[in-house]
Amino acid sequence: MKTTMQTPLTVSALKQAYLAGQTDPSAVVSEIYDRIAAESGGEAWIHLRDRAAVMAEAEACVVRAGDPAAQLEQPLLGIPFAVKDNIDVAGLPTTAACPDFSHVAEADAAVVERLRAAGAILIGKTNLDQFATGLVGTRSPYGAVANPFNPAYMTGGSSSGSAAATARGWVAFALGTDTAGSGRVPAGACNLVGVKPSPGLVSSYGVVPACRSIDCVSVFAHTVEDGWAVLGVLAGADERDPFSAPPAPLGPVMRSVRLGVPTQLEFFGDALAEAAWRAALDEILALPGVEPVAVDLAPFHAVTRLLYDGPWVAERRWAVGEFMDHHGDAMDPTVRGIIARADTMSAVDAFDGRYRLEALRKHCNRALAAVDLLLVPTAPTIHTHAAIAAAPVERNSELGYYTNFVNLLGMAGLAIPGPFRADGLPAGITLLGAAGSDHRLAEFGRRLQPRLHRRLGLGTQPPLPDSQALSPLPHAEPVVELAVVGAHLSGLPLNWQLTERGGRLLETTRTAAHYRLYALPGTVPPKPGLVRTAGEGGSLEVEVWALPLRHFGSFVAEIPAPLGIGTLELADGRTVKGFVCEAAAVDGAPDVTAHGGWRAYLAASATAPLPA
Repeated sequence: MKTTMQTPLTVSALKQAYLAGQTDPSAVVSEIYDRIAAESGGEAWIHLRDRAAVMAEAEACVVRAGDPAAQLEQPLLGIPFAVKDNIDVAGLPTTAACPDFSHVAEADAAVVERLRAAGAILIGKTNLDQFATGLVGTRSPYGAVANPFNPAYMTGGSSSGSAAATARGWVAFALGTDTAGSGRVPAGACNLVGVKPSPGLVSSYGVVPACRSIDCVSVFAHTVEDGWAVLGVLAGADERDPFSAPPAPLGPVMRSVRLGVPTQLEFFGDALAEAAWRAALDEILALPGVEPVAVDLAPFHAVTRLLYDGPWVAERRWAVGEFMDHHGDAMDPTVRGIIARADTMSAVDAFDGRYRLEALRKHCNRALAAVDLLLVPTAPTIHTHAAIAAAPVERNSELGYYTNFVNLLGMAGLAIPGPFRADGLPAGITLLGAAGSDHRLAEFGRRLQPRLHRRLGLGTQPPLPDSQALSPLPHAEPVVELAVVGAHLSGLPLNWQLTERGGRLLETTRTAAHYRLYALPGTVPPKPGLVRTAGEGGSLEVEVWALPLRHFGSFVAEIPAPLGIGTLELADGRTVKGFVCEAAAVDGAPDVTAHGGWRAYLAASATAPLPA
């Protein structure tokens, strides 16, 4: 009998196991249902799909899941997942953790559509703080979700069930939502990666809104690579969502990083949380190329106060609308009390809040402009269920200390597991960046992972090292197809000039057979010169990259003479922009055309490229 490869499940390990024939989606799904039936923590689910129906879906993709071509076509083929129960799934109830609000969805939410099209298999819908109002994971009539590491403690909310199901190994990833930190606080409390996209990057169509203008669908996974793979499926514009507006992506930081570190930190007396943060910070600052920059979070905390004490609470009131008017008694009392604050506010308050936000945004943007990324604790502490019950609003507010301001400022976030606390509970750090910094966060997070993330979920196995750079997210911005022939090839010393600008490798191919290649003397790192000839030439290996048009000018500006960018003809007759060399510069330079490309010449001549 085929078995799963590990507990917990990861996207990358499952895909490899499918290809190797070590397991298949049918065996994986069967084991998942057996685990759920045998283990505690069932309060993580609100609606578990019928086992037979899910098994039928899994069996239907068994053969394709082992086919490399099919995995390329459907990058999440056979991968089990869950969604928070404020996200619509056709034919299933959407409750938002309020039974009287429950209604059967007629269609899938946009994110579910995309995941199913990518081949992922939905296991069920998960518990949450009612109407996604809370960071504690206790405000649900379906039960307070227990922390998988210690049931006396919170899982965090509002995406409590999604985090717990992923940490327990019942799914490879899960979707949550994040308005005030609901995709990050549960990640920190459950030893997970939490991907909080830039607002507008992922469609919220088919999601019960909390604060519609700043809501984000988030991803819980065990590794940065897995979270990024899922985000790559979800990202993109959706005309059905009026707030869908993917920001222009910033290139990832590949070499040195100006890392913003808060000048003043708050842990609300939790010495174990502070010690875990200090241990993580020491590991991060020991990385080569990391330059700490002091950042005052005061203006960010001023933004935080607007989220619940300002008019944005009125968006939550709008979201529940007539339901609260007629069925308020069916709501969790704490949730109802928070949302009811909106009834004391006016249109004047709304404009006043907007104006204050824009004034504070100027101060925050100045701080962000001085750094590449901002580093904060994911949460300043972790609470027991008893402590939350004694002071629900106060404990919740503490948990949002480093999260509440993010979406109001249009920022992206990535929560990463860090060194565990001395009491055995998880802790974590969060990387934050300006709108469009999603790739930057993920690439730096991938670098941090071997130092910080030491065990997957409830197990003891560390994440497998991954030396591959993360591919940019798919997006529709204009690109230039650029052929590179020398030091900019993958793995060679100047390739970073492409990748840090969000360049994406399209193909390896060859030029038409009327070019000659020369080894330019005295260049550092070693570079070739490509010259078109009217006489006898050769077909030379090149890589064609898609480079965002907005970064093309800065790339060209870094190219030293005698090199430049011209138009190259490829072997199939296409023309693309590419590196060319002034003819006069190759006089006396060794002609290396016979090697068929720069990489082959370097190997044959044992000329080692300088380190990147």
